[in-house]
Amino acid sequence: MADIGASLMVAVISLIIPLCVRYITKELAYTSGGNVSNTFFMIALAMLGLIVLQSVCALFYDHKGHEMGARMERDMRNDLFAHYQTLGFSFFDREKTGSVISRITNDLLSIAELCHHGPEDIIIYALTFVGALIILISINFELALGICVFLPVMFIFSLLYSSVLKKAYAQNRERIAEVNAQIEDSIGGIRTVKSFVNEALEIAQFQKANERFCQSRAAIYKHEARYYTVISVFFTQLIMAVTVVFGGIKLSGASLDIADLLSFLLYVGYLTAPIPQLARVTAQYQEGLSGFNRFMDVMETAGESYEQENTSTLSEVKGAVSFEQVSFKYETGGDYVLKNLSFKVEPGEYIALTGPSGIGKTTLCSLIPRFYEAQSGAVLLDGKDVRTIRLESLREHIGVVQQEAYIFSGTIRENIAYGKPGSSEEAIHEAALKAHAHDFITALPKGYDTVIGPKGVTLSGGQRQRLSIARVFLKNPAILIFDEATSALDYESEQIIQNSLKDLARNRTSFVIAHRLSTLKDADRILVFDGQAIQEKPLENR
Repeated sequence: MADIGASLMVAVISLIIPLCVRYITKELAYTSGGNVSNTFFMIALAMLGLIVLQSVCALFYDHKGHEMGARMERDMRNDLFAHYQTLGFSFFDREKTGSVISRITNDLLSIAELCHHGPEDIIIYALTFVGALIILISINFELALGICVFLPVMFIFSLLYSSVLKKAYAQNRERIAEVNAQIEDSIGGIRTVKSFVNEALEIAQFQKANERFCQSRAAIYKHEARYYTVISVFFTQLIMAVTVVFGGIKLSGASLDIADLLSFLLYVGYLTAPIPQLARVTAQYQEGLSGFNRFMDVMETAGESYEQENTSTLSEVKGAVSFEQVSFKYETGGDYVLKNLSFKVEPGEYIALTGPSGIGKTTLCSLIPRFYEAQSGAVLLDGKDVRTIRLESLREHIGVVQQEAYIFSGTIRENIAYGKPGSSEEAIHEAALKAHAHDFITALPKGYDTVIGPKGVTLSGGQRQRLSIARVFLKNPAILIFDEATSALDYESEQIIQNSLKDLARNRTSFVIAHRLSTLKDADRILVFDGQAIQEKPLENR
C-alpha cells in the first residue's frame, strides 16, 4: 500500500507544479518596478519542496516496487518448480526441456515486471490524465474541447493495435522457448555432437532457431515503433500545434492571458504523455499476459497426487505383483503398447523380462510405481490395486536402477544419500560397500567428498551405475526394477554390477529387463515379452 501511496503522491505533485508555474507567471506579469511579493518566494520554495518530495516518492515506489516484483517472481518460481515435481512422465514426454526452462525464467520475469509496473503506471498516468483534463477545462473550456477531439482517435488506435502486439509477444515467447530447447539439446549431448563431428550442424540448427527468434523480436519492435510514432510523435505534436495556434488567437483577442497559455501548454503535455505510456503498459500487459498464460497452462495441468482421497498407506510389503488385463498407450498417440496383459509374480521372485527392443518392457515396469497410468485393467501389489495406494507410500517401496544412471552435480556422498536423505555416514558407507563402490570412492582424491561434475561426467559408466545401485541399497525397497542396468558396460564392469545386483535382489521381488545371458541365468523365471502376451521360457532351455 505504501508503494501505491507513493505513486499517487507522484501523480498529484505532477498536477500541482504547473499550477505553481501559472501563479508565478501571473505574479511576474503583473508585478511592476521589479518588486516581487513574499508570496512569490513562498510559492517558489513550495515548488522546490514538492519536487524534492516527488523525487523521494518516485525513488521509494521504484525501489520497493521492484522488490515486490522480485518477491512475486520468487514465489511464482517456487510454485512452478514445485508443480513441475508433481507432473508425471507423460508431461515431460511431450514438453521440450528448453520450453520448461523458459517458463520458469523468461515468462516469470515478464509477469513480475507487469505486476510491479502495471498498477503503479496505471494509477500515475490515469490520475495525471484525468487531473490534467479537468484543469484544462477550468482554464479554458473551448480550447480544451478542441483538444479532446483527438483523444478518442488516440484511444481507439491504441485498442486496435494492442491485439497486434499480443500476437507478436505470444509468438516471441514460442521462439525463445525453441532457442532454449536447442541449447539444452546441443549442450546436453555435447559428447555425441563431438563424436560425430556435427558441430557445424548444431551451429546451423541453432542459428536457424535464433534467426526465428530475432525475426519475432524484430516484428515486435516494428509494431511498437509504428505505435509510439503515431501516438507519441504525430498526435502529441499535432495537439501541441493546435494549442499554440488557437491559444495564440485567443491571446490576441485578450480572452486568454500568457500565464494561462503557458499553463495550458504544460497541462497538454500531461494530458498527452499518459496515452503512449498507458499504451506501453498495454504492450507490457500483452507480454506479461502471454507469459502468465504459459505459466497457467502448466499450473492447470493435473499433477500426480500424493495425498489422494480413499487411498491407503503401505506398512509392510511382501512383494506379490499381478497384472490383470492391463492395456496402455502413450498420450502422444499411436497404438497400444500393452494390450490385455496378465501375469503374476510371487514375493521374492527374480523375474527376467526379455524380448525385442521397443516392445514395451520398460513401459510395463513403469506401471508398477505408477509412472504411467494404465488405460484399463489393474496392477496389483499384494492384492491391492496400486491406484488405491498413496503414491508416496507406493514408490517408497520400489527401487529403480535405470540403463543410464543419472548422477546429480555435487559430491559422491550427496549422490548416494539421495536414496534416503538424512542417512548417517555409516549407512552411506555400508550402501557403497554393498554396491561394490567403496573401493573406487576411497581411491579418489577426496573420497566421498569428491565433486563429480554435471551428470557424473568425471566417472566411468560402471562407476556411475554402482553409485545408482548404492542409492537403492540405501533406500532398501521391497521391489526392484533393473532396466538393462549392465547393457552399456564392459565385461569387467558388468561382472561387478552383476554381483551388486545379485546382492541387492536377494529376498526382494525383482524385475530385470535384459538381453544378455549373464543377466538372465540367475532369474527364477524368464518371461519372453512381445507386447501383447508373455510366455514363460523353460529354465532348462536358458
